[in-house]
Amino acid sequence: MRRWRRRLAVLALTGVVAALLGGCLRPDAADGDLVDDWPAMRAPRLFVPATDTCLPRITPVVQAGTYETVPCSRSHLAEAVHVGTFDADEAAPRPGPGSPALRAARAECDQRAREVLGGDWHAARLTLHIALPSAAGWAGGARWFRCDLSETDSIDNTRPVNRTGSLRGAMIGDSPLIHRCFDPKLIGGNLNYMEPVLCTEPHRAEFVGVYVERDMSWETFSASADGVHRRCMALIATFAAVPNNSELAYRVGSIFYPPSKREWEEGDRGVRCFLWSDDRKLTRSMRGVGPRGLPAI
Repeated sequence: MRRWRRRLAVLALTGVVAALLGGCLRPDAADGDLVDDWPAMRAPRLFVPATDTCLPRITPVVQAGTYETVPCSRSHLAEAVHVGTFDADEAAPRPGPGSPALRAARAECDQRAREVLGGDWHAARLTLHIALPSAAGWAGGARWFRCDLSETDSIDNTRPVNRTGSLRGAMIGDSPLIHRCFDPKLIGGNLNYMEPVLCTEPHRAEFVGVYVERDMSWETFSASADGVHRRCMALIATFAAVPNNSELAYRVGSIFYPPSKREWEEGDRGVRCFLWSDDRKLTRSMRGVGPRGLPAI
């Protein structure tokens, strides 16, 4: 702009009228067209966060102005393992808790997390978060969602903790993240917390697996502890290779950890189940021990 104005000033001082009457201009002079020398503006690009990178903080909403990543070799709170796309048109509202769109996104995140980890993240000290565009970003056409994995302190304290290194392949082999045996601590008759121990040490609980609830509201699920117990007992019977019959209750009990209400409404329906021995200490894993290894008492 400044260059064009300088040239126009020079022409005015040296007699632009004569030049125009002569029918020609110098090659480097202005041609009188005010727009053809400006480069075409690029079409605006929507902000989309990166995947396969690590994050110094966890946020449910990601904005371009505060977006930040760090190398996974440095301390971080989460790892972005996937960025997906909502199948939503321009008029669709931003997905909220309980919406089919958010549940579908959560299912996609869950599948991608399993592929990255090499196992079901429910079976380890891990948690899965979904991050969405801001309301302004959604209004501007952003239709992405990001899937973030974090390491947690324990089965009881699911607050993410800082770590170094990628979680890729973290559940392959003898990973320290995977839930195994625990010595539950009780206050009265209530579970206070689960202390992780080696399965060769005295303990009373062991992780046996996860089952998934389907079409059930949070309110209905919260009121169905007996049903959850039965589902977990079925997993325990399979894990320990004992009959799932009337004697099972004389062999073992159950402890279970459901998703939080927020996770449930997002679409996480995975319930973690633990074998519970309230009348004897165990000193080995109960996997496949059969009726002799876990007798009815």
